[in-house]
Amino acid sequence: MCRHLGYLGPAVPVAALLYDEPHSLVRQSWAPRDMRRGGTVNVDGFGVGWFPAPGEAPVRYRRAGPIWADENLHAVTRASRSGAVLAAVRSGTVGTPVVDTACAPFTDGRWLFSHNGVVRGWPDSVAGVAASLPVTDLLTLDAPTDSALLWALLRHRLARGEDPADAVAAVVTAVEEAAPGSRLNLLLTDGTVLVGTAWTHALHLLHTGDSALLASEPHDTDERWREVPDRHLVLATASGADVLPLARPE
Repeated sequence: MCRHLGYLGPAVPVAALLYDEPHSLVRQSWAPRDMRRGGTVNVDGFGVGWFPAPGEAPVRYRRAGPIWADENLHAVTRASRSGAVLAAVRSGTVGTPVVDTACAPFTDGRWLFSHNGVVRGWPDSVAGVAASLPVTDLLTLDAPTDSALLWALLRHRLARGEDPADAVAAVVTAVEEAAPGSRLNLLLTDGTVLVGTAWTHALHLLHTGDSALLASEPHDTDERWREVPDRHLVLATASGADVLPLARPE
């Protein structure tokens, strides 16, 4: 299990989203409140991606190891401002490598992507789903991990021109069918739209009128936070957010 967040709104120091709040993402890396038997800490890596300006390609910084041990991250993110950020801390699926390239956010062109969860029965359970991809996509995975495969599946759909929310929903339902009980909590953004899923784990939404923040856990005590129901998808912009069912509850 991991922790992640996605933000759209007025430009802020990137570090403010990582460090400044009482239950910030950095604090969640070593003191998460809700891992639901998926681990205890998130020390297998981290990553931050942000858009320097509207229409520009995202910048990404990711490393293996705990986020609190990186001496450069605070300085880099304190000096950087953005109105669109995606960040994650990693607790790797058992048996997968602890390397920089296994850490979210994954990126291609204008997209940033993160996965909080686990694909059950990895890798055998999703061999058939993976076989739907071009061989070159499999040969160029960022890392041999469940999250990297999810990104390859989603990236393939986005490259075909599918709507981002539809593409996310299709990946979640296909993987759940192949690997029942998987935890498929995804975040995707291109700097203008933010898509998130709550699938067998928590996701929370804070919308303030001019910003949207999706996070595994609330980072403060703002009463406007609301938990996204399980098996639902959030489609958000800085000006609004819709919460939509992904599947009929079992």
